Amino acid sequence: MTITLLRTAAELSARTRTGRRAVVMTMGALHEGHATLVRSARELAGPAGEVVVTVFVNPLQFGAGEDLDRYPRTLEADLKIAEEAGADVVFAPSVDEVYPGGEPQVRVSAGPMGERLEGAARPGHFDGMLTVVAKLLHLTRPDVALFGQKDAQQLALIRRMVRDLNFGIEIVGVPTVREDDGLALSSRNRYLSPADRRTALALSRALFAGQDRHAAQEALRARAREVPATHARAEALSALGESRAAADTHAVAKAAPAGVAKAAPAGPAAVRAAARLVLDEAARLNPPLVLDYLALVDPDDFTEIDDDFTGEAVLAVAARVGTTRLIDNIPLTFGTFGAAS
Repeated sequence: MTITLLRTAAELSARTRTGRRAVVMTMGALHEGHATLVRSARELAGPAGEVVVTVFVNPLQFGAGEDLDRYPRTLEADLKIAEEAGADVVFAPSVDEVYPGGEPQVRVSAGPMGERLEGAARPGHFDGMLTVVAKLLHLTRPDVALFGQKDAQQLALIRRMVRDLNFGIEIVGVPTVREDDGLALSSRNRYLSPADRRTALALSRALFAGQDRHAAQEALRARAREVPATHARAEALSALGESRAAADTHAVAKAAPAGVAKAAPAGPAAVRAAARLVLDEAARLNPPLVLDYLALVDPDDFTEIDDDFTGEAVLAVAARVGTTRLIDNIPLTFGTFGAAS
């Protein structure tokens, strides 16, 4: 199979559709993370369907002082990666093709969720992102579109836009792809010097530290459901190697009425603290990690979760190392480990 490169909306519209169309939107500089998206799209489209990869560096989502001019543009290499991963078409329009009248006067607003975290750090970014995603969805007319979970807030906003504005398109999130050392794959990783990269590893290490603390807390919750509200519970929890949490649980048990079992604390605060410890240490490295935010949020609206929160959450981090800004996140689930069905 030879991949087809299309440059204009007219060429794309004239293409005969075959089966289910799956779209992967990128800004180019493709890497293994993008290739994973394309392979997932190929599976969803099936052998009779079609996979379209868009390559477009969208100026609307870059703010003042950001890296629009130096953002890598590697179309020839992108075509090879997309083809090897199973794409049928690469749609790589010019800025004039996407915005023929100049910057659009009517845009999609990301609303309050677009002003939090990444939106606060990069004002207007999500409005520009949603505007181009809406345009590309209209131009490509897919049945399904795939996006990486590394950009968790972006994915949540796209899902909300598609739902709120009745696009009638399935949106699929694909798990983050990491390098062997844990660093999330990103086109911006190429900007990192060896020293920068060593510091940048603190992002994933912080997330994994929070994840480990979360897993221990959830295991304690499950264990606490199975043992009486007595000193025996603290001993059982200590056997799991979580002496601090066991002490907390013993204190809860002592305060509870006789015979009433209470679960160990859910632990959002402990998760944040475990991640923050790693980031604080990285701030003292050379070069230092300069933290933008560490947040543990509800993926429905990206507001911080409370300590009694139950359900799906996202632990997210953004930081600068040298001149490069990186983001990362992991999903967590609170309060359901060991719960009765």
